[in-house]
Amino acid sequence: MAQFFAIHPENPQRRLLRQAVGILRGGGVIVYPTDSLYALGCHLGDKAAVERMRRIREIDERHHLTVMCRNLSEMGVLARVDNRNYRLIKSCTPGSYTFILLATRELPRRILHSNRKTIGVRIPNHPVSLGLLEEMGEPLLSTSLLLPGEAEPLNDAARIRQRLEHTVDLVIDAGSCGVEPTTVIDLTGEAPLIVRQGKGDVGALLE
Repeated sequence: MAQFFAIHPENPQRRLLRQAVGILRGGGVIVYPTDSLYALGCHLGDKAAVERMRRIREIDERHHLTVMCRNLSEMGVLARVDNRNYRLIKSCTPGSYTFILLATRELPRRILHSNRKTIGVRIPNHPVSLGLLEEMGEPLLSTSLLLPGEAEPLNDAARIRQRLEHTVDLVIDAGSCGVEPTTVIDLTGEAPLIVRQGKGDVGALLE
């Protein structure tokens, strides 16, 4: 049975964040809010938790997972960020953007896109997400909470708990996050490629 934490969306209770991190470090899979929508999360070094997360979504190694980072310095350790891309990412973060980049050797190969050896990375702009990352002291592996057979991501924590109470270890309720996913930008080529237009405004990218 999944635990259920009601957390203040702007001033998350540190006690509950610490408990959530304990669940993550213990191999748990959680549902947590982001600045775009609710997401699944687990410790990126936990092979069993990563596989559980993929089973929930029914996705394989050809689907990009996302590493949630606290800042650009942390992102630069895990993905190859050149000067041009650094400036672009800095102008968009924190925010509702996911960047596809080549991974460094710091990331386990099992979490990378199986063909391209790339990873999604982003810096969220939600107090609960950022609070979790600060409490963790390290990145969090994540994927959007879009369940098989659903046309849109789930946005109601009570319904999420009902659907996943025997599948995840914790649901964090911070109210509505919306249902619009991040804007995905592939930065592995010569020019930025918008893979998915989502919540993040692309106007700044085209200037």
